[in-house]
Amino acid sequence: MAPSSRPVTFPGAFGTTLAARLDAPAGAPLACAVFAHCFTCSKESKAAATISTALAERGFAVLRFDFTGLGGSEGDFANTNFSSNVDDLVAAADFLRREHRAPALLVGHSLGGTAVLAAAARIPEALAVATLGSPFEPDHVLGLIRESVGEIDKEGHARVGIAGRDFSIKKQFLDDIRARKIGAAVAQLGKALMVMHSPRDTIVDIDNAARIFVAAKHPKSFVSLDPADHLLLRREDALYAAELLAAWAMRYAAKTPEATPEPPVGKVLVRETREGKFTNQVFVGSHVIRADEPVAAGGLDTGLSPYDLLCASLGACTSMTLRMYADLKGIALQRISVELKHEKIHAADCAECETREGRIDRIERLITLEGKLEPGQRARLLEIADKCPVHRTLHSEVLIASRLAD
Repeated sequence: MAPSSRPVTFPGAFGTTLAARLDAPAGAPLACAVFAHCFTCSKESKAAATISTALAERGFAVLRFDFTGLGGSEGDFANTNFSSNVDDLVAAADFLRREHRAPALLVGHSLGGTAVLAAAARIPEALAVATLGSPFEPDHVLGLIRESVGEIDKEGHARVGIAGRDFSIKKQFLDDIRARKIGAAVAQLGKALMVMHSPRDTIVDIDNAARIFVAAKHPKSFVSLDPADHLLLRREDALYAAELLAAWAMRYAAKTPEATPEPPVGKVLVRETREGKFTNQVFVGSHVIRADEPVAAGGLDTGLSPYDLLCASLGACTSMTLRMYADLKGIALQRISVELKHEKIHAADCAECETREGRIDRIERLITLEGKLEPGQRARLLEIADKCPVHRTLHSEVLIASRLAD
């Protein structure tokens, strides 16, 4: 079912209130997850919002929060450091454990991913960890503020411009990240790991991903996010990362003892995402697909068009029906492929059609049958194709009863 998103709060490392959002499926979640945003970013960053929503669509309840002093969270950013970020992460996991269920998945973007690697040992229920564009060591941040490091070391603090905003950074921040090393934590992670990184990342070089991957033990996976930038600013890059991460994470949600997937209810829900004019999500039980229109038609081309879905339904039904018949009759049919094309044609151009005016729908279905088949078997299979249930539905009288929800 379609996910929901609601604001929540919880106490962070310094006892101040941290602002968060809990993105959750409509039914009981398969598992819980925590998302840690990038350095000086917020829970509303494109990566955080897109990935959390994608996970919620697949049954995860995801807590994405603002670290102390950032976004909507209380506290002074100048008093924070890498260690306090790790403590905030543990506090987020404590909140989920107390109010819902301990997180089975930890996800972090950029320095948030480094913090997740450091915090993982303190969250024993977590089965899987994923990083996106993350540095191998916290002191990578020094490169982002290199022009101010000398002043901070000498004066004890400085105003530093990061991504168009000014932040006050104290020497304790530098001392903390210089002292923190996470190589040993990665080697002793003891959890499934997915490392996601773009070779075109100009903020955190992809060599960092290699170092994380080599240091970790199996099970571990690497996904190239080429051609994405560091912040996954292009919608299609954020979606790509989100969908791959969600598919990978499902394997570990299934291992959660409390996982209680909702049984199929025989209904299909279609819901707008509001990303584009025509972008929708289609929910069928635990399955989620996208529907959209091509760019030329005013859409974003993020999924199948309605007529693509119609053709896909007919093609799938055709293949399944042929397989059922071939197996029942002992026909040596190795593989079935069905290629379909929908178009609107003039009724006058259709000699076999009863309608003579206006336009009609025409679906061309090309069926490829692989295997050593006799001519009679091929002919019979073609006849059977026309008997598939969806084919019959399209040719029969269909009643569509519409009403407005209360």
